Amino acid sequence: MATQQNPSVPQYSEGSIRVLKGLEPVKQRPGMYTRTDNPLHIIQEVLDNAADEALAGYGKKINVTLHSDGSVSIEDDGRGIPFGMHPEEKAPVIELVFTRLHAGGKFDKGKGGAYSFSGGLHGVGVSVTNALAKRMEATSHREGQVARLVFSGGDVVEKLSVRSQASGDRKQGTTVRVWPDAKYFESSSLPMHELVHLLRSKAVLMPGVSVTLVNEKSKETQQWLYKGGLRDYLMQSLNGDLVIPMFEGEGFADSQNDSFAEGEGAAWAVAFTEEGQPVRESYVNLIPTSAGGTHDSGLRDGLFTAVKSFIELHALLPKGVKLLPEDVFARASYVLSAKVLDPQFQGQIKERLNSRDAVRLVSSYVRPTLELWLNQHVEYGKKLAELAIKAAQTRQKAGQKVEKRKGSGVAVLPGKLTDCESKDIAHNEVFLVEGDSAGGSAKMGRDKESQAILPLRGKVLNTWEVERDRLFANNEIHDISVAIGVDPHGPNDSPDLSGLRYGKVCILSDADVDGSHIQVLLLTLFFRHFPKLIEAGHVYVARPPLFRVDAPARGKKPASKVYALDEGELNAILDKLRKDGVREGAWSISRFKGLGEMSAEQLWDTTLNPDTRRLMPVQLGQLDFAQTEGLITQLMGKGEAAARRELMELHGDSIEVDV
Repeated sequence: MATQQNPSVPQYSEGSIRVLKGLEPVKQRPGMYTRTDNPLHIIQEVLDNAADEALAGYGKKINVTLHSDGSVSIEDDGRGIPFGMHPEEKAPVIELVFTRLHAGGKFDKGKGGAYSFSGGLHGVGVSVTNALAKRMEATSHREGQVARLVFSGGDVVEKLSVRSQASGDRKQGTTVRVWPDAKYFESSSLPMHELVHLLRSKAVLMPGVSVTLVNEKSKETQQWLYKGGLRDYLMQSLNGDLVIPMFEGEGFADSQNDSFAEGEGAAWAVAFTEEGQPVRESYVNLIPTSAGGTHDSGLRDGLFTAVKSFIELHALLPKGVKLLPEDVFARASYVLSAKVLDPQFQGQIKERLNSRDAVRLVSSYVRPTLELWLNQHVEYGKKLAELAIKAAQTRQKAGQKVEKRKGSGVAVLPGKLTDCESKDIAHNEVFLVEGDSAGGSAKMGRDKESQAILPLRGKVLNTWEVERDRLFANNEIHDISVAIGVDPHGPNDSPDLSGLRYGKVCILSDADVDGSHIQVLLLTLFFRHFPKLIEAGHVYVARPPLFRVDAPARGKKPASKVYALDEGELNAILDKLRKDGVREGAWSISRFKGLGEMSAEQLWDTTLNPDTRRLMPVQLGQLDFAQTEGLITQLMGKGEAAARRELMELHGDSIEVDV
C-alpha cells in the first residue's frame, strides 16, 4: 500500500541538492573568504597583486586613490595582466583572474613561473573582490596595447576591449577600480588608520618602491618611499630607549642550500627597550601577518637560543633561575619580513602563517648572526642577558606567590594526572587527551617542565542538562575540575580563578569523527560549567595531523617526513614534491587513525611543540552568551531532535565531515 506524503513537509530529493557555481559561494558566505566588518581586505587583495609585481622586480610605483564616489583604484607600473586567450579555458586570461576562484599566476612555482615569491596563494584573491563589488573596472597596459573589462557583482557587463596605445605612450601596468557593495559589510567605510599602516608597511618592505595615497574628498596626498628599510621604520615606531643597539640582519638561501629553496629566508630588525609597549610586526612575501605565525616562532627561537648560549658561555645565570623563550622576548620589539616559496596561511585573510618549515628557516639565519654579534659586543650581550634574567626572576616570583595563596586545603590531584614541574601558571599547559594509549605517547613526548597530561577514558558525559551539584558524581569531570584547580560555575558567577593551575587547558582528541564528538562534549562542559575559563582565554583545541607523507631523498635534500592537517594541506605538500622533481607516487602517504598510532616523537613534533603545533583558542565569536546558549541547546539538549534536524538541514552544506 502506498504511503501518503504530507505536502506541507519539505521533500528531500535529487532536486534538493544545490551546486553553487562560479562566485556564488563567495556571495552566499562572504565571511568564509574575507573580513566582513569593512571592505579593507578586498581592497588589500588588489594591493597585494600590485605589490607582488614590485616584489618580482617589475614595478616601482603603486598609487591608491580614494575617489569621492566611494570607489577605490589601485594602479601599478608592473607587467600588466595578460589579456590573450587562455589555452585551455578559451577565455581571456584577465577575465579568468577576476571571475574564477583558484585561478591565478601564483601557483606555478617552478622555474619560469611568473611569480617565485608572492603573497596571493589561495587563488581566491581578486575574484572575491570582484564578487563583493557593485562594479569593478580593470585596465591592463601591456606590450603597446590597452585592454579594459568591466564587471558587476562578479559578472562581466562590458566585454574585453583591446586598443593600441597612443603613439609615444609606452605605459605598462594594471589599474583596478572597485566599488565595494555595502550590503556585504557591516560598515562601508575603510578604516583609514589601518589603510595608511598597510600602505606604509608595503613601502618599508620594498625599499625604492614609492607608494602614494590620494584622497579626493579631503584633497590630501601622502607618499612613502623608504631607502633605509626595516631599521628606519622600527626606530620611528619605538616607544622607549634602546637597551642595546638595534640588531638587524638578513639571510636568504642560495642555489647550494640543501634545506630551502633559492631566495627563501628573512630580513629583520630587533630592538630591546626597558619600558613602553613592544612593537611587533611580521610579514610573509609582503603580506602583513597580524596574528604572527611560524616565522615569528622562528625569530623567537633564534633569539632565545643565541642569548641562552651566550649566557651559558659566560656563566651569567644565577642559581635557581630557569630561562624561558618569553624572558628573552618580553622586551623585544621587531619587524620581520620573511620570504617563503609556498606559504600556508591560516584562513583566507592570511593573518597567520602556518608553514612548519618557516620556524627552522628564520631561526637558522637569526641564531648564528646574533651569536656572532653578541660575542663581538660582549658588554651589550651582558646587558641583554641582564634584561632576560630580570624577566625570568620576576616571572618565577609571580609563580611562587600564586602557589602560596592556595594554602594547605588543596584537593588531592587525580592519580592519572601526569603533572609538570613548573609552578608558573602563565607558562603551564594541561592536555586533556582522548584514550590511555595516546596519553602514554603524550607523557613521553611532552615537555616535562611545562606540559601536564590528563588521559580521559571513552566519551565524556554530556553535561548540558546536568545540575552543577551532580557533576562530581562523574569521575572524569571530577578529575578535570581538580586538575585545573577551578570549581564549576555559571556565566554570572565570579569564580575564584586564583587556584587555576594551568594557563592553557588544551583538548587533544583524534582527528576523526569520534575525536570531534569528544571535543564537542568537552567544549559543552567548559561552556556550561566553566564559562569564565573560556572568557579569560584559557581553553584551547589542539589539532593533530590526519596524514603523514614520507618523501624520498631528492638532490641534496634528505628523505623527510611531512605532516598534513587535512586533505588541502596534503595536496599542497604533494604539489611541492612534484615541483621539487619527485616522481609521481615515489612518496608514501599514511593516514593516522588516531593519536595512539603516533610515537612520542611524532606527537611532540606535530601537536605538542609550541613552535610547530596548531593550537586554536576557543572564543565565543560574534554571538553573545545567550545566542550561543540557544544554539548549543539545539545541538546538545535531550528533547531537541526536531530542532537539531532543522539545523542540520539548514546548515548541513557548510559543514565538512570526515567519514
